[in-house]
Amino acid sequence: MSDATRDRKGLEEERQADEEELAQQYELIIQECGHGRFQWQLFLVLGLALMSDGVEVFVVGFVLPSAETDMCVPNSSSGWLGSIVYLGMMVGAFFWGGMSDKVGRRQCLLICMSTNGFFAFLSSFVQGYGFFLLCRVVAGFGIGGAVPIVFSFFAEVLSREKRGEHLSWLCMFWMIGEIYASAMAWAIIPHYGWSFSMGSAYQFHSWRVFVVVCALPCVCAVVALNLHARESQVGKHDEAWMILKQIHDTNMRARGQPEKVFTVNRIKIPKQLDELVEMESESGNRVSKFFFRIKTEIHGIYLNLMKCFNYPMRENMTRLAIVWFTLSFGYYGLSVWFPDVIKHLQADDYASKVRIHRDERTEDFTFNFTLENQIHKNGLFINDRFINMKLKSVTFIDSTFRNCQFEDVTSVGSFFHIDESKLIDGTEVINGTFTHNKTGCQMTFDDDYSAYWVYFINFLGTLAVLPGNIVSALLMDKIGRLSMLGGSMVLSGISCFFLWFGTSESMMIFMLCLYNGLSISAWNSLDVVTTESFPTVRRGTGFGFCNALCKLAAVLGNLIFGSLVGITKAIPILMASSVLVGGGLVGLRLPDTRANVLM
Repeated sequence: MSDATRDRKGLEEERQADEEELAQQYELIIQECGHGRFQWQLFLVLGLALMSDGVEVFVVGFVLPSAETDMCVPNSSSGWLGSIVYLGMMVGAFFWGGMSDKVGRRQCLLICMSTNGFFAFLSSFVQGYGFFLLCRVVAGFGIGGAVPIVFSFFAEVLSREKRGEHLSWLCMFWMIGEIYASAMAWAIIPHYGWSFSMGSAYQFHSWRVFVVVCALPCVCAVVALNLHARESQVGKHDEAWMILKQIHDTNMRARGQPEKVFTVNRIKIPKQLDELVEMESESGNRVSKFFFRIKTEIHGIYLNLMKCFNYPMRENMTRLAIVWFTLSFGYYGLSVWFPDVIKHLQADDYASKVRIHRDERTEDFTFNFTLENQIHKNGLFINDRFINMKLKSVTFIDSTFRNCQFEDVTSVGSFFHIDESKLIDGTEVINGTFTHNKTGCQMTFDDDYSAYWVYFINFLGTLAVLPGNIVSALLMDKIGRLSMLGGSMVLSGISCFFLWFGTSESMMIFMLCLYNGLSISAWNSLDVVTTESFPTVRRGTGFGFCNALCKLAAVLGNLIFGSLVGITKAIPILMASSVLVGGGLVGLRLPDTRANVLM
């Protein structure tokens, strides 16, 4: 070993000892500051940011059918929106998590939330699908940094005995965002009259109102961050001392003890290691300097991530990655599969009640009412008038319409359409007259019988999370992070297996609520364990990498489970059950971080 290598190794050992001493000192300082007004204010501010992430995850799924229909998206492009937004969130989680270790939690969180809020609002007004897709991707890239930054930020102002419980309470805001998105979708999207248009070029339908409403928590988070939040420590120890003093003074004033003096005079500074930094020429223009800075920052994030995989963290990092991936794959995959399975059950029940009319003959009759869930075979309609009526799931097969007039007829789920080019299944129209006001790609959402019900089911599923969230917060420090993580994932896998026996809509809804209630404890525990597993200089990077894996698993879950809807029930159930149980067993082998001080 060369002298330089030996010297560097000695410096690294000295720095490690300094960091351990600093961690103990920091824990004592936080205990002296107490838990009070400062932490509760930060709790609410960061909660709004976490709520925005919960909203963003679900808003795309709720608007996807409406947006694709409104924008005349062909089947070949259908489904891109859901997957590509998750990919944007994946890149954002890794990038912003790593940047927060370098430039600070608050600054990065402000940029993240501002980016998300601006492009989320913009996406509600754009008309083209390509531009809408771009806006949602950039919005996803922004919000992707919320989860790793929020948990890192809040953990660094909590003492050891408060950390598990209060990080778990913070997780509740993600669930609140989920409930908010579900409730707003249920209340807004089916109201198709909430729209306006300016000619045929610009239309603003109810799903766009929903997108605007879902951007409001993000705007509130940006305002609150500017008003209340202050930076947590990022290696600048003089600034950290001033912030710790502010925490102490804020809490003491709230307790009625403003005279109590902050007794800490200085914070130990670990030994600094010189690192080789590539310099950009002063003659470079602004554009080249900008891209050079981006390249340098990304390389720094990569190097910081590689340190997370160094010994002795390698095994723990690998296990964390497996748990994040398996939990996310099962959760997001089932979140796609559940609603579509319920819609298939509804469709099967609806189809079982169909009325079939054969060889009917109708002359000189005026139809001005709704025909629903019917099949007409070999019918003959002569001199009939179809005026201001609705055809809802009606099929005409080998029927003849002679000298009939059709005016203001709306078809929903019907194989009979006003436009002659859409007539199929052998239907013949002779001397027919068709009058309609709108042309082009139309949204035929009127009387969508399942719209309210599907959104209501999602709302029930999110409400079922509330009891599990409360229980996990109260028991996090009592039964331990790992027991809760492993136990919750195993129980979730078992409850998922019992979906095999779900033959009715009510039973599937019950199993959905049970699964959501059991799985939330695993999410809360995993957030806490991940936060406590990394030192401060790599906490955002490590958490961001794990959260990026979460979004990658969401993409794969959406694609795989979505392709199996209506084909088979066995593969999704066995796949979700096995990955959840396997991930839970791996989670039990993670180190217990309950007694750790934050490095």
